[in-house]
Amino acid sequence: MPASPPSEHDKAFATLRQFARKRPAAERCEMCSVELPEEHEHLVEPANRRLICCCGACAILFEAQAGSKYKRVPREVFFLRDFQLSDAQWDGLMIPIEMAFFFKSTPQDKMIALYPSPAGPTESLLSLDTWTDIVEANPVLNRMQADVTALLVNRVGHVRGAAPAEYFLVPIDECYKLVGLIRTHWRGLSGGTEVWREIGAFLAALKKRAGFRPEDANA
Repeated sequence: MPASPPSEHDKAFATLRQFARKRPAAERCEMCSVELPEEHEHLVEPANRRLICCCGACAILFEAQAGSKYKRVPREVFFLRDFQLSDAQWDGLMIPIEMAFFFKSTPQDKMIALYPSPAGPTESLLSLDTWTDIVEANPVLNRMQADVTALLVNRVGHVRGAAPAEYFLVPIDECYKLVGLIRTHWRGLSGGTEVWREIGAFLAALKKRAGFRPEDANA
C-alpha cells in the first residue's frame, strides 16, 4: 500500500525542524549574558591567557583598569609596511616555522613567542638580545600593550620567493583566531589548499581593517 503524502501540518513541522537545526545557538556575554553579535569585544585574563567574549558595555568597565583580573582587548589593526627584520634576526628568534606572534606577558614579565600549529599555539624560546635589536630598528613596537596587543609575522611567502613578508600589530584575539583557523582547516602534512586559502583571506581582512589598499603596495 503506497504511503500517504505528507499533510500540510506535517510539512509545516518539517520546515520548523529544519530551521531549528540550522539556527546556531546565540553567543552571549560571559559577564552579563546579553546576546552578542558575530563581531564582538573580548577581554583577556592574562594569568592563563583566556579570552572572554563580552559586550561593549562590559568591555568598557575594564578599559585601562589597573590591577584588574581582566584586560580589554583593543580593536585597532596596523599593517607595518616599513618593518625591518633580516633573515638572520628571524633565525635568531628560533621560531621553527615562518609564522608567529609575539606579545608581552605581564604575569611572566617577559616577551612570549607563539607559533600556530595543527595542535594549537606552541611556545618557542625567545632570544631577548635579538628581540631588543628588532625593537631598536622598529620603534613602533613600543606601542604594543602588554597582554592584549601582539606583533603578527607572516614570512611564508617570503621564504618561498612568492610574496614579501607581512607584519602587523593586532589585538591578541586575532592571533588566537588564526590559530583556530589553522586547527580547523589543516589537512595532511602540508596543510592542504583550503587552509592556505583561509590564511590568505584572514590576512587580507587584517590589511583591509588597517586601511591598506592593494594599490598601496606599488606606491
